[in-house]
Amino acid sequence: MTPLLQVCNVCWGPGRQPDILHDISFSLHPGEVLAICGANGAGKSSLLRLLYRHQAPHRGKVVLDGRDLWHRPAREVARTVAAVLQEQPTDFALTARQIVALGRLPHRGGFGQGFGPGLRDQAMVEAALLRMDLVTMADRRFGTLSGGERQRVMVARALAQEPRVLILDEPTNHLDIRHQLELLRLLRGLGLAVVCTLHDLTLAAEFADRVLIMKQGRVIADAPPDQALSEATIAAAFNVAARVDRSGDTPRFSFHLQGH
Repeated sequence: MTPLLQVCNVCWGPGRQPDILHDISFSLHPGEVLAICGANGAGKSSLLRLLYRHQAPHRGKVVLDGRDLWHRPAREVARTVAAVLQEQPTDFALTARQIVALGRLPHRGGFGQGFGPGLRDQAMVEAALLRMDLVTMADRRFGTLSGGERQRVMVARALAQEPRVLILDEPTNHLDIRHQLELLRLLRGLGLAVVCTLHDLTLAAEFADRVLIMKQGRVIADAPPDQALSEATIAAAFNVAARVDRSGDTPRFSFHLQGH
């Protein structure tokens, strides 16, 4: 099967400063869930910004469906790639439904083709609200929602976009345990190529097909969870001593400071 998304030896750094991402390569197929893990400052969010066309690599390229991401019109990319970021605006006067409807903008017509939402737009918005359990709060102002509710609205907006690639930066932040599990189970069942950063290694092990582990802007592991999340790799990535108990259905991780 041909990869949907390919990252080929990308390097990136802010402005004229030294690169903080170094020769990163991986590929992603339709329906595959990739979790990116690593310590704070490892470059996870910077890497995601390359994938949703927020910033261009200094070297290397990101290829979407066989074409360089930066050789495609931004509107065309927005119909294919959706992103859910950690930063949540809180001062929007828009309702949850109106926020979700913003996901339909890349599909709207241009001059002479109509700007208002069509029947399909409305159907996709309502389906996304239902899928994220937001129907009862759809007409509440976004700023009045809790952090977890706002997070679910932003995921619903991405789903309304009808992407083929879904990119999420710490999507379980602000969510209680039940909604964390529901969201990750939903992501697995979408049939999309999903890339998400996760701090929780247990969630990464349970829900991802592959785990990519970063350290100081480089990939030190890219493999199925039981291979990538080894004690040695975790110790190297997070500078801790790690133990992995694989006696149950889901691995259990324990950590302590090295030398203690």
